[in-house]
Amino acid sequence: MEQIFSTFPLVFFFLLFFIYSTPTLSQSPAPAPGPPGPADIIAILQKARQYTTFIRLLKTTQVSDQLNTQLSKSNEGLTVFAPTDAAFTSLKPGTLNSLSDQQKVELIQFHVLPSFFSVSQFQTTSNPLRTQVGNDGQFPLNVTATGNQVNITTDMVNATVANTVYTDNQLAVYQVDKVLLPHGLFAPPPPAPAPAKPKKQEASSSSPTDDTARVDTSGGIHLSQHAFRAMSSLVLVLGAFCF
Repeated sequence: MEQIFSTFPLVFFFLLFFIYSTPTLSQSPAPAPGPPGPADIIAILQKARQYTTFIRLLKTTQVSDQLNTQLSKSNEGLTVFAPTDAAFTSLKPGTLNSLSDQQKVELIQFHVLPSFFSVSQFQTTSNPLRTQVGNDGQFPLNVTATGNQVNITTDMVNATVANTVYTDNQLAVYQVDKVLLPHGLFAPPPPAPAPAKPKKQEASSSSPTDDTARVDTSGGIHLSQHAFRAMSSLVLVLGAFCF
């Protein structure tokens, strides 16, 4: 009996070692996390706050869907200049309401560069930069940088990059203190071309000359100037003869 109790701790130790060293078959190892998906521009701006108006325009124009799709399919990345709510408040009253739906799309696209730019890359870039609107001369955008100071110039606005909202080497979102307005959005449409003047009808070759009698549709006879003078002289001669 004493021998059994003396070996019990040793047996108990081996049982515990066996239980903890044997892998549990019912549990499979956790899968490795997959690569993160593309950044969502709306989610980034909502997390940063103070971009309510810009978010609303991104949604109503559906530009946000376009940008998210572009991020998932392109390796060039995107750069977004995001005006704050205070920047939109400083606009002249009625500015946004004066724009058509297409012009609002162009306004938002004007705030997006179709490639990724870090702050340091702005120091060596060539102006004007191509935006999502394109390189149209009606929408010029120039960006200059000195150190961490980045300035943006359009043909209507001088703005400053106040902060980096988000960057991941694929998407860069920068806070700007003004809404980037291009003059092309507010330029009056070109005047419509003047209507062509009707051509003058050429005189018919069969038209009567001044020396021939002209007959109108009423049946009266119009005498030429020479015939009228001849008849006047005849009347005068006959009058003198009668007297």
